[in-house]
Amino acid sequence: MLVSRKFIPSLFTILNAFCGFMSLINSARGDFTDAALFIIYASLFDAVDGFAARLTKSSSEFGVELDSLSDVISFGVAPSFLLYNIYLNELGDIGIVLSSLIMVFAALRLARFNVQLVGFDKDKFNGLPAPMTSMTICTYILFYHNKILSEPLSQKIIIILAIALPVLMVSRIKYDSLPKPSLHAIKKNPIVFILLFIAIVLTIATNGEGAFSFCLFYIFSGMILSLKNLIFRKQKVIETKLGEENLKLKETK
Repeated sequence: MLVSRKFIPSLFTILNAFCGFMSLINSARGDFTDAALFIIYASLFDAVDGFAARLTKSSSEFGVELDSLSDVISFGVAPSFLLYNIYLNELGDIGIVLSSLIMVFAALRLARFNVQLVGFDKDKFNGLPAPMTSMTICTYILFYHNKILSEPLSQKIIIILAIALPVLMVSRIKYDSLPKPSLHAIKKNPIVFILLFIAIVLTIATNGEGAFSFCLFYIFSGMILSLKNLIFRKQKVIETKLGEENLKLKETK
């Protein structure tokens, strides 16, 4: 019996969910390094399933829903449980609430994304993508938490990440999706590919430590561009109103 081509991207999506499940197991065991790594593996499978769907021309509503369910596990439940076990469990009930924010807001963000989805490819996202949220947490835990940074400072950053990242996920800040690697895409967005190349080189050169910096760069770039576009729109509205007023004054003369 021949396997349907639609099964290929779904297989990668299921592997994404399986990695999220493995992250939960390792978090429960206290192996936070492997727990973070499995979330990163999940993000790789999440990227591959979209590429496989486009390659096999098998994008479907079923694939979108399955992808969202897997993402809730890998980029919602898994990072929340990781943050809870690595430190927030020491804060009692407050820690439970703080650690649950990523799970809850990831589910809300993905539900909003599915409702607003038109077609199967998007160039921009409203709110920080859930995989990038998880990558930020994982790269911080792998390379900075209680290592480069002192324990008290590390604990404060965990709290900041647990609050700030969920808020960014459901915000109206627009984030660019990573462009699909192709000659046409490189010609259209050369700066983006240059930045991606630099990020990859720096990550390799720093044995992974630069990955957290790249995540922060992506987060703040979206915030800065959104602020710039907001100011530009307001200026345009003001100029339009001034133009209308000047036109009315000319008509009355």
